[in-house]
Amino acid sequence: MRDASSRALRAASTRAPSRARDLASSRARAVAWACLVWLVAAPASAFGLEDVALRASKLATHSYEDPRGSVPRWLLDIRYDEWRDIRFRTDRSLWRDKGLPFSVQFFHLGLFYDRAVRINIVTQKGVEHFPFTPDLFDYGKNEFGSRIPQDLGYAGFRLHYPIKTKTYQDEVIVFLGASYLRAVGRDEGFGLSARGLAIDTALPSGEEFPWFREFWLVEPDKRATSLTLYALLDSPSATGAYQFVVTPGVETRVDVTLRVFARETMGKLGIAPLTSMFFHGENTLSHFDDYRPEVHDSDGLLLAADNGEWIWRPLDNPTALSVASFAMTNPRGFGLIQRDRNLDHYQDLEARPDLRPSAWVEPKGDWGDGRVELVEIPTRTDTNDNTVTYWVPAQGPTPTAPLSLAYSLYWFGQDTKRPPGGRVIGTRRDSGTFEGGRRLVVDFEGGALRTLRDDAIVQGVVTVAGGPEAQGRAEMLEQQIVRNPVTGSWRLVFQIRPQDDDPIELRAFLRHGDNVLTETWSYLLVP
Repeated sequence: MRDASSRALRAASTRAPSRARDLASSRARAVAWACLVWLVAAPASAFGLEDVALRASKLATHSYEDPRGSVPRWLLDIRYDEWRDIRFRTDRSLWRDKGLPFSVQFFHLGLFYDRAVRINIVTQKGVEHFPFTPDLFDYGKNEFGSRIPQDLGYAGFRLHYPIKTKTYQDEVIVFLGASYLRAVGRDEGFGLSARGLAIDTALPSGEEFPWFREFWLVEPDKRATSLTLYALLDSPSATGAYQFVVTPGVETRVDVTLRVFARETMGKLGIAPLTSMFFHGENTLSHFDDYRPEVHDSDGLLLAADNGEWIWRPLDNPTALSVASFAMTNPRGFGLIQRDRNLDHYQDLEARPDLRPSAWVEPKGDWGDGRVELVEIPTRTDTNDNTVTYWVPAQGPTPTAPLSLAYSLYWFGQDTKRPPGGRVIGTRRDSGTFEGGRRLVVDFEGGALRTLRDDAIVQGVVTVAGGPEAQGRAEMLEQQIVRNPVTGSWRLVFQIRPQDDDPIELRAFLRHGDNVLTETWSYLLVP
């Protein structure tokens, strides 16, 4: 080997003038060889978002066909306990026999789930349908296992990954029902949901619920930390192609790329919808016969505007349907947040609301003009998801122009980065000490507030949203800022007297000199 190397070096020194030409030729051969290797190694039938988008665009040219009716009526009439007793056999989990970091388990149709979704697996060999068989399920005490059709289909699925320890694959994300999905970070339990799309939410015409009718799961390799899947969405008004890249972790990130094709003009299109439950909290005046001080999966809407402003909107259980709109250009993020992590504030040892995840939508690129809407629906029980938020683009898709967007969806617990400065940690209210007045108590902490001296002059900036004319709709009666000597947080207390019976949009933040210290507190006061 040393002789061969020496000859090669000597040959190179005697052919110096042609070295550049030989090097270029070698590079060309290397590129050609690399291309040949890629062609040989590439899947025989590569599959990606473009393939789903082609299906969605063709589907949009045809009238919508309701898939209901394929599930036997008797299976939809079973009780909740009977459906829960149908369990997927974990030893039959997809990819478990291959020792991959991800595995998949499937949900059975029945009860609320009346539409079968088609499951496909994408491998190096191409795309294969993953057929349903009753043998994949344990029907428990139910006696109807023998009556299940052999080609029934699946209701949905869940992905498992060793998110807590290296030896056990935990459930990290679920796709089940319409276009719903739920995920968790490492230390949380399941709570609020996301959706693929929201159509005509809170409109008099009624809401339309699109659904994922087909999925393609891409088989990962043995070192994968992310899993890619695709989904085909369908509804009377629109179709859609979706790519989800799921990366489990302390914060579980789901990167979403979507293309929406309109069948017809929609009244309202909601992008990246989030759905949660708020029954009652510290700011709720209605009395509930409940030993729990607070009951909610999320306690506020957080917004990040392109101008750097962060806005916090505490959630509530209103007495009538409430729709709030936040106009923005190129939003930098929005989400439903469970900010209160103190179990003592909930006293629910079973549901553990303090461990519910927050969900944060972070747009990729500029989304242009539009608005974030917050819909709050009255409820008398904690079993209803009565809170919805989403982005409404100023220009939605048309039958001739699809809408293409991308965003990252984060699921997490305690967070100190959103927002980076001071934040609201409590909102309370009562009738105050003035006749006809209302008292608001807002607590702030974090950011630069921690470093202020106790005798610092902190100003609370309180305004009525709507410009100078709106300011006259409420009389400011009293305002003060005090530091909490126990926790170190800062408390803004103010009392106002509404001049009429219409709801009032209030905004407030803290500043020290010219420095804004906190996010903006936004609140709808209903006299």
